[in-house]
Amino acid sequence: MKLQILACAALTLCSTTVFAEHIGSVDTAFKLIGPDHKVVVEAYDDPKVAGVTCYVSRAKTGGISGGLGLAEDKAEASIACRQVGPVSFPAPLKQQEEVFNQSLSILFKKLRIVRMVDQKRNALVYLTYSDKLIDGSPQNGVTAVPVDRNTLIPVKK
Repeated sequence: MKLQILACAALTLCSTTVFAEHIGSVDTAFKLIGPDHKVVVEAYDDPKVAGVTCYVSRAKTGGISGGLGLAEDKAEASIACRQVGPVSFPAPLKQQEEVFNQSLSILFKKLRIVRMVDQKRNALVYLTYSDKLIDGSPQNGVTAVPVDRNTLIPVKK
């Protein structure tokens, strides 16, 4: 019974995961059985800002547990968000909002990306970090995308 509850919880978490576009990866450690440990690079298009994509690099655990999807990936991640086309805003943005999250383990650990609006500098600031149900990680990464002064960022009041 406990195994069934655990499986249902895992499926629920997996179903809410944001899928990133895989850009590439490099192996960091050879594993005799299962996939190697690696660093993966993924792209996330900001769903509320046309023309901005965030690139995140993060560790992906290999081995038997990694191959089965049971491993807990490390909390370290790096982020770089860039203007990849004309920037536009279909609707006003919240001052601060989580725009992506991705599961890093079968239960309770997520990589999160939060967008913040820096109105004074007319820029979008993106922060990546991981959290866990009990104890998150202070390791984080930050990047900013300047927006042309002629295009004011609309913010919800």
